[in-house]
Amino acid sequence: MSSEIRDIHLAESGERKIEWVKRNCDLLRTLEEEFSKTKPFEGKKIALSVHLEAKTAYLCLVLKAGGAQMFVTGSNPLSTQDDVAAALVKAGLEVHAWYDCTPEEYGSHIRHVLEAGPNIIIDDGGDLVNMVHTQMPELIPNIIGGCEETTTGIIRLEAMNHAGELKFPMVRVNNADCKHLFDNRYGTGQSVWDGINRTTNLIVAGKIVVVAGYGWCGKGTAMRAKGLGARVIVTEIDPIKAIEAVMDGFDVMPMNEAAKVGDFFVTVTGCDKVIDEEDFKVMKDGAILCNAGHFDCEIDMARLREIAVETREQRKNIMGYKLPTGQWIFILAEGRLVNLAAGDGHPAEIMDMSFAIQALSAKYLVEHGGELTEKLIDVPKAVDQDVAKRKLAFLGKEIDVLTPEQEKYLNSYTLN
Repeated sequence: MSSEIRDIHLAESGERKIEWVKRNCDLLRTLEEEFSKTKPFEGKKIALSVHLEAKTAYLCLVLKAGGAQMFVTGSNPLSTQDDVAAALVKAGLEVHAWYDCTPEEYGSHIRHVLEAGPNIIIDDGGDLVNMVHTQMPELIPNIIGGCEETTTGIIRLEAMNHAGELKFPMVRVNNADCKHLFDNRYGTGQSVWDGINRTTNLIVAGKIVVVAGYGWCGKGTAMRAKGLGARVIVTEIDPIKAIEAVMDGFDVMPMNEAAKVGDFFVTVTGCDKVIDEEDFKVMKDGAILCNAGHFDCEIDMARLREIAVETREQRKNIMGYKLPTGQWIFILAEGRLVNLAAGDGHPAEIMDMSFAIQALSAKYLVEHGGELTEKLIDVPKAVDQDVAKRKLAFLGKEIDVLTPEQEKYLNSYTLN
């Protein structure tokens, strides 16, 4: 099947973006060199659904260098960059994606990359895996396994596995230390505020920022808001995470109380209707809401559209909704991922680590897929450590190494 993109003539712009990413992704660059020689994916088809921007594109090219036939789509209707998609097609990959696709087009794109009959799946949010299991089970016998990029996707996979429905091994890439400790915290923290700031052109200092969820993404978002001079309120359902937020210097309260005072709201929970009608009703006139979780359901957009008496596009990626009570609420990027739908996503150096984990996890599946008995597996510690050591070297840093005597001491159960 031929590719489905907006305009192949946009490729030159996409190529420049990818070139910039390559310049700043030391890990992926070395893997590209290694894979070009060893061809670990020779004869294998890889279906990939990840936010389709320049960093993802470079991952695709690295896997192609390793011998893979690549079939690529996005993982969010508003995060695909059409020039990047065009650049991948020009490079010989099959791509089915364009910016601002309808839900029907999005589903069609997912289906088309799966129709290639992949051996490996690389997913971000679980849409490929879900469609294989629910609509295309005939593909399962040829699938060695897959890799899941994000927390939301892992939640879906764990539910499938608990129900006995997951039919092939999936690597929990998000759980790797070199992924969530850096991507989720520092990557999300920077890219969320990049998206908010470039979209609103408003100051953050002196404002009240409400962060819903204090996982690694929430920690990063709150940390950066504090750094920008905001007073930060965290909402949580987990008492342990709530205590952690308090000890990190943030206020903690229920969403309906935080809704009364917040200026900016950022949801990072992976849950549904975290901000709902009852919260909308008590918000300040001019409150600004955005989402940094995977799906666009964390803010109850469906209900907001129903109750609004007037809507107005204020700026690009800012839609205003006037409530019956008279106040306006402004939503960034339609409630979709603000850092990708209204920005360029995580910094290149951060995604270099995450995508190195992806590439090496896919290689691990090819080499060991037939030996795996569990359906949900963690990234092997050796892979995590390898990526960390490489990254540290590129940062120009060295660390200590245990002496044989120290190793003996640490592995001994005696006190001497």
